[in-house]
Amino acid sequence: MGSSKKSVLIIEDETNILKAIEFNLKRSGYLVYVANDGEQGLAVFNEQKIDLLILDLMLPKLDGLEICKIIRSYSNVPVLMLTAKGEEIDRVVGLEIGADDYLVKPFGMHELTARVKAILRRATFQEESTKSDYRKNGGDRNRVLRSGDLIIDTHRHQVTLGEFELDLKPREFQLLFLFMSNTGIVLTRGEILDQLWGQEFIGDFRSVDVHVRWLRVKLEEDPANPKRLVTIRGVGYRFEG
Repeated sequence: MGSSKKSVLIIEDETNILKAIEFNLKRSGYLVYVANDGEQGLAVFNEQKIDLLILDLMLPKLDGLEICKIIRSYSNVPVLMLTAKGEEIDRVVGLEIGADDYLVKPFGMHELTARVKAILRRATFQEESTKSDYRKNGGDRNRVLRSGDLIIDTHRHQVTLGEFELDLKPREFQLLFLFMSNTGIVLTRGEILDQLWGQEFIGDFRSVDVHVRWLRVKLEEDPANPKRLVTIRGVGYRFEG
């Protein structure tokens, strides 16, 4: 039988940080893989079954942003990005290209372990509940939602806009389904976080804003002046249909 332990890959070039994270996660019961540069880390990711990736932003050979972008092209494995102080722009870019959360150096091992636990629990819950949640929101009758020329098919995991099929990341797909299931209703950022990231999410509302921004790029004729997915200032967002 295979191991029931959750597996974590750490890609970090600072040896002391790498060893500290590895030691603490192993002590917490995780199966841990390590790499100290981007190319090696990507190779390990592709060779092993990884449940969570801890990814340093600044890496030799292949940096964290590039690795995250590559991985997000074919995998929805959660990514916790490690950044240094003063790298706010890079953190935002990291969230935009698919990182689930970030942690600013220096950080305590208790905080990191808590983040890892929360992210993995949230990922497990989403994996187990996403399909059943779609069915509960109307079953077969509503598995295809339509709004004008925009169609989302939860069974096929497919979104079309007019004649074109949209290439949505898993989180974008979930976000669009949530909005289309609540057409005309204002959803606060807090409600969106709870629905898609879970109540244990430790990040901030920026994660919602980033994913909404990217969804608009794919849905709107003019993302800077959205007509389908509008901002309700000081409250949240509303899908107009």
